[in-house]
Amino acid sequence: MLVDIDNLSIGFPTRQGLSLAVRNVSLTLGAEKLGIVGESGSGKSLTARAILRLLPSNAQVTVDRLSFDGIDVMRARESELRAIRGRRAGLILQDPKFSLNPVMTAGEQIAESWRTHRKGSRRQAREAALDLLRQVQIRDPARVAAAYPHELSGGMGQRVMIAMMLAPDPSLLIADEPTSALDATVQAEILRLLEDLVSRRGMGLILISHDLPLVSHFCDRVVVMYAGRIVEELQACELTRATHPYTRGLLDCLPTLSHPKPRLPVMVRDPAWLA
Repeated sequence: MLVDIDNLSIGFPTRQGLSLAVRNVSLTLGAEKLGIVGESGSGKSLTARAILRLLPSNAQVTVDRLSFDGIDVMRARESELRAIRGRRAGLILQDPKFSLNPVMTAGEQIAESWRTHRKGSRRQAREAALDLLRQVQIRDPARVAAAYPHELSGGMGQRVMIAMMLAPDPSLLIADEPTSALDATVQAEILRLLEDLVSRRGMGLILISHDLPLVSHFCDRVVVMYAGRIVEELQACELTRATHPYTRGLLDCLPTLSHPKPRLPVMVRDPAWLA
């Protein structure tokens, strides 16, 4: 078991008191692809970042159990957390334009990630960076390694981000909307790449997304979050047979070419969903 979360709640102080952004969340993850879906503000990213204890300083966390590969994350020392972050669990963010260092070449950033966790020489790190760029299917790794982030397309920048996260050979990848800034063709390429890497390396993957059809085809299991809570969990292949009215509402709001509608329905929310 890579991740085990039991009864996680995350709140933030406001003038009206403590506002809970994540409420009583419990989930587990092994060597599989887990999708977390829901609207913006539903608590998806906060739940994933809690695994690495990468939360804002004013966040107030209560949890019965939060462990990564047997390590109690909430009681771990900072040195233990540094051994987890990046080394054993990588985080791929949404847009490489804001995640990559603009004054370092792509190769330097991958090499830095490799040296930080592998402790090799600069030459070994440069060779490892080129090899990692080949693994993420960059056709001309030497040219891309010498390029700065602004010289790369969105798809190439995202591949560089993935290469950086793979450099320490982690057990878990957390991908927070990794394809939302890319066009549909590049999205498919990045997802095929992630699927191949996860299956070949025997890793676990958490994919955070708004795209329900994408998650249903790519992941093994899906967790649906609403207002900080998990309202439904099911196998990805059974997503279209979901029973919770919130999940049904999300599915019904999607446009489809096979069954076109003159007007898309609007989500009708029930206060009972928060109970």
